Amino acid sequence: METSQTAMGFGHFIAQSDVVGKGLLLVLIAMSIASWTLIVVKGIASWRRGRHGREFLSFFWDAPSLDAVSREIQTRGARCPFSLLTLHAQHAREHYASYGAAKLSEAGTQQEFLIRTMNKVIDETSARLENGLSVLATVSSTAPFIGLFGTVWGIYHALIAISVNGSGTLDKVAGPVGEALIMTGIGLAVAIPAVIGYNWLVRGNNVTLAQLDAFAHELLTFLLTGKICSPAMPGEQKAERPRLAHAVNRS
Repeated sequence: METSQTAMGFGHFIAQSDVVGKGLLLVLIAMSIASWTLIVVKGIASWRRGRHGREFLSFFWDAPSLDAVSREIQTRGARCPFSLLTLHAQHAREHYASYGAAKLSEAGTQQEFLIRTMNKVIDETSARLENGLSVLATVSSTAPFIGLFGTVWGIYHALIAISVNGSGTLDKVAGPVGEALIMTGIGLAVAIPAVIGYNWLVRGNNVTLAQLDAFAHELLTFLLTGKICSPAMPGEQKAERPRLAHAVNRS
């Protein structure tokens, strides 16, 4: 009896599993690797994007002119959504000033052209931020059911084996059934980090897009009027923000 109990466990369950059971386990392992890879990669990208965004916004509002902002972006590249939006907005304003509404895509006033350009950049940024999140959503919703299916499949085969051996006592049934429940536990272990990672990344993306939308409004107002109409943040000296507004005519 002690030898039989010692043999029970995850290794024994895998050894006794058929092709379907082993295949389900491989699927869960692949899901776990994919979800953890996405969480780590996109988490690092989110941290870097936030750091570069704060650095760029700090430089933008302290810059002496738009030309200085353009040179900074050309030197360092558009490393965050804010610098990318600024780059495209400046190009759109310069293009409209030089060529006007030469094509249907440029029809309308300068304000309408800038709004379309900035909305396009924001939509593309949103699509990039959401890239890969569907995988996390799929893993979080399907992994528990895959594990449950593995458990049901394992219990089925365990009961078939017990019926063939002709022994239906509790000590003969509890071991195989308990082993089969391992697949449900694995499914939950795969799904829980995916759910947490998905919610964390979605919240970060929503915060970034909200900040980008607010910045787009300020940038559009500034490009059109040379003034910032948004209220100062708490603790912020409105009279000192931004230096860039004093140089609009020079750019």
